[in-house]
Amino acid sequence: MRTVWYLLSLTGITLWIGMRSIVTSWMGVRWKRGGYYDRGSRAWGASLLKANGIALTTTGLDRLDPERSYVFASNHTSLVDIWALMAALPHSLRFVAKQEMLKLPVLGRAMRAAGHIFIDRKRLKSAFGAYDDAAAAIRSGISAAVFPEGTRSPDGTLLPFKRAPFVLAIAAGVPVVPVYIPDAWKILTPGSMRMRSGTVEVRFGDPIPTEGLTADDRDMLAQRTQAAVEKLRDAVDAPTGAR
Repeated sequence: MRTVWYLLSLTGITLWIGMRSIVTSWMGVRWKRGGYYDRGSRAWGASLLKANGIALTTTGLDRLDPERSYVFASNHTSLVDIWALMAALPHSLRFVAKQEMLKLPVLGRAMRAAGHIFIDRKRLKSAFGAYDDAAAAIRSGISAAVFPEGTRSPDGTLLPFKRAPFVLAIAAGVPVVPVYIPDAWKILTPGSMRMRSGTVEVRFGDPIPTEGLTADDRDMLAQRTQAAVEKLRDAVDAPTGAR
């Protein structure tokens, strides 16, 4: 029954909030900080968590300025990660999508109106300028959530970070925030539709500045961010008395 309810809630809540966003975009409403699209994104994540019996806790939100843009670099083990990030953050949070999504009828227009961040992936290996539009969107007040492992870890093991998300942060000139979400894969394992109730925690580290960095510094920034995420992970895994 939990699997059936998970599929019903995912479909129903996504369609309800998604259709409202599409209609809002038809009315000519554009993204603004704290506006409908921000509230809709948070409501989507929070509603899915609540519908599936998942409690949310956060650590380290006090390290962030709610009025500033960031690139949030998180580990990724489950679809639940996305819900938790959307629900946890007061920022205008968006995920990075490939530019081809803009060509989709109806949906592309709605995504642009909502302020989603697009990357021309065909140019990534040859042009730093491929990040220009995405960087401009972030500088306008939007924050980006990225999963630098590039795929979901099936068992919580932290995979090596890829460089592209850090080029985006450098191009935008905004800090990178390391994020660690422990054990979300135990609630909903990648490739599985078996949903379990439980608690998901989102742990935020100290923002890592990017001022003065260039594309040549992307490896260093990736390594520094991964080390910070590992530190957040180790704090979770450490014995209670050692924290």
